[in-house]
Amino acid sequence: MGILDPQYQSEDAARAYLESILWPDGPQCPGCGVINEATKLQREEGTDTHGRKGLYQCKGCRRQFTITVGTIFEDSHIPLHKWLMAIHLMCSSKKGVSALQLQRELWGEQPAKGGEKKQLKGSYRTSWFMCHRIRWAMTQSPMVDALRKLSGTVEADETYVGGREKGKRGIPGAGSKKTPVLALLERGGDVRSFPIKRATLENIKPIIQQHVDPSSHLVTDEAALYFWTKDAVPQHHRINHHSGEYVRHEADFTVTTNTVESFFAILKRSNYGIYHHMSRKYLGSYCAERDFVYNGRKLTDTQRTDKAIKATIGRRLMLNRPKEG
Repeated sequence: MGILDPQYQSEDAARAYLESILWPDGPQCPGCGVINEATKLQREEGTDTHGRKGLYQCKGCRRQFTITVGTIFEDSHIPLHKWLMAIHLMCSSKKGVSALQLQRELWGEQPAKGGEKKQLKGSYRTSWFMCHRIRWAMTQSPMVDALRKLSGTVEADETYVGGREKGKRGIPGAGSKKTPVLALLERGGDVRSFPIKRATLENIKPIIQQHVDPSSHLVTDEAALYFWTKDAVPQHHRINHHSGEYVRHEADFTVTTNTVESFFAILKRSNYGIYHHMSRKYLGSYCAERDFVYNGRKLTDTQRTDKAIKATIGRRLMLNRPKEG
């Protein structure tokens, strides 16, 4: 399966596919939550009666709704099959896809006239908008995954994301434009990355306490701030990079942070090679996207896309929280 599948080419096929993913047991009313107790309203030829495609009416509360209600697709003028194709492209790319590339894939190019250059169809702003809404949906991980603590052998490390700074080497200091990112990786399992203001014990320890099971084996480098997390995870193993040590074999497992560093390599390749810039404001969304794709590495592209589509339910199109008052 790929981008030539019917759900990425036809609006009707896209709607039917979305209903099969989000409503596996039949239409679910967003008002009262009743499942498979709704009547599909048919469009009348030559009139505007029930003009929306895929419109249902709940037999209980009498509310009318479609599959897009309560998702990132609600009230969007972008064709549904374009949304699904964008999700597929983002889920099938290991390092991400830029908004400009997404614009090219979704809408193509205008034919050139004379000596003019080809112009892309669609809008870059629309593609950028879609990318961030899809990342936002990926950020909203299922509650069961969010509550589960990482266990077994957990590798922890931090890196700095941002543009190269001339004349500066080593760990960025005060005034740096780079943003520190902490990653916790369950060896053989999931990764969770967190942009933080500064790489300090006050910022890192609460994250470790919240996301790592105290019975785990925590593996870090020799940074002093991790030493003070030993009360949160007593079984703490350190690898000394400064002395040239990168792997140490012990009786029951291997002490190394190579796995979490390989995840950082993907994150940085996304920054340098695909997006070129990740602002502090949206860095959490970019990290969530890379977490989502990495954690679904054992799935096929189609399975990963279906999982992302399921994450869109219960989310509205807006990115910002409503203003109070």
